[in-house]
Amino acid sequence: MDGGGRFAQPLTRASRSARSPASKTRRNGIFSFPRLRRLIRPILHPLAVLPRGVGSTFTILFVIAAIAYGTMRGDHIPMVMDQLKDARDGLANAAGFRIEQASVAGGHQFSHDEVLALAGVTKNTSLLFLDVDAARARLKASPWIAEATVRKLYPGRLIIDIEERAPYALWQKDGRLSLIAADGTVLGPLDDKRFATLPLVVGPGAEKKAKAFFDVLGRYPAVRDVVRAAILVADRRWNLQLANGIVVRLPEANVTASLDTLVALDRDKKLLTRDITAVDLRLPDRVNVRLSDTAAQARDEALKIKKPKAKGGNA
Repeated sequence: MDGGGRFAQPLTRASRSARSPASKTRRNGIFSFPRLRRLIRPILHPLAVLPRGVGSTFTILFVIAAIAYGTMRGDHIPMVMDQLKDARDGLANAAGFRIEQASVAGGHQFSHDEVLALAGVTKNTSLLFLDVDAARARLKASPWIAEATVRKLYPGRLIIDIEERAPYALWQKDGRLSLIAADGTVLGPLDDKRFATLPLVVGPGAEKKAKAFFDVLGRYPAVRDVVRAAILVADRRWNLQLANGIVVRLPEANVTASLDTLVALDRDKKLLTRDITAVDLRLPDRVNVRLSDTAAQARDEALKIKKPKAKGGNA
């Protein structure tokens, strides 16, 4: 007891009673841990029942997604795909599906290695994963190749047969010379002197109509052999530029009849060796011939000499 006859209070109790009102508020208010647990328990409860390993799975998926996003943003997809393809082919080759023998038939313009390169076949390509349809499509993408066949004989043999287009004529358009096939396919620019003597056609659309026209012209070798160029006019009719500079204007229709007339005039009158610049066969009932300037002047002078003088009248 103290001096006044009262019992002394425990120190712990005195310290609890001395707590501030704010402490009581934190203890009994929203910051109370039991109450906080009651508030967040509904939120965390679904996570508590997830199967084991889900967190690791989400982490792996997140990393994969990040890599994929970076690959797309950096335009690295082709490189990644090539690497995956090389790895796949490497495994197949190790398993015994390496291309040990590649046969190529039908190639004249392309070498053996060039045909394989066009087909997309490399030294690392495995026969197992070679797509024959894709290889055939790549071969036919070349204008020189009209048809292609690709076959696989397991475990390691590849057979490629191609049918090439042959250069048929030269086509001049916008001042540029190109090689064309008989079906009108443009094979490429003229860069080989071996083809410099092929027939020449000029004008838009001439490459598609050249074969049909030269088939008709071939029936008249006396004309065909002196033709320097065939010029398609307005996609309707042809002019012939002869080696001596004469221009023969053919009609849109009845071309064979006009060529018959031209051959007959040359046989009987030596028309194509005369001093003329043009022969117009577009009208069915007449032939118009244009003389050269020199021939026209000589003709005019000859006519003046032959012209009789006027007789004088009586005085």
